Amino acid sequence: QVSLVESGGGLVQAGGSLTLSCAADGRTFSRSAMAWFRQPPGRERQFVGGISYSDGRTTYADSVKGRFVIARDSAKNTVYLIMNNLKPEDTAVYYCAARPGVPAMGVPTTGYDYWGQGTPVAVSS
Repeated sequence: QVSLVESGGGLVQAGGSLTLSCAADGRTFSRSAMAWFRQPPGRERQFVGGISYSDGRTTYADSVKGRFVIARDSAKNTVYLIMNNLKPEDTAVYYCAARPGVPAMGVPTTGYDYWGQGTPVAVSS
């Protein structure tokens, strides 16, 4: 059983910052690309950004580039989503996802196998 547990969601004012965490079990984390997705109210789930398991390279959706940063701490089996300059349109449920078996430097935007339960983020204007 693969375990991904998100935390850190909440309510923040526009322009503020929030950091989400995703704790994974060691078997999942060490050989998996990790990613964050979000699902705004009434809309489909969308890719936010991801990070490779080997060298920490990242990729981001255009809507969050320059504002969000993804980082991983291998010692803690945790991936973070650091969100700055938040906007009301960032309001969504945020999900952590893992995809094992990808190339070491790969950061896929689809095809993730394992998902957390989600953590809500609300940005007020």
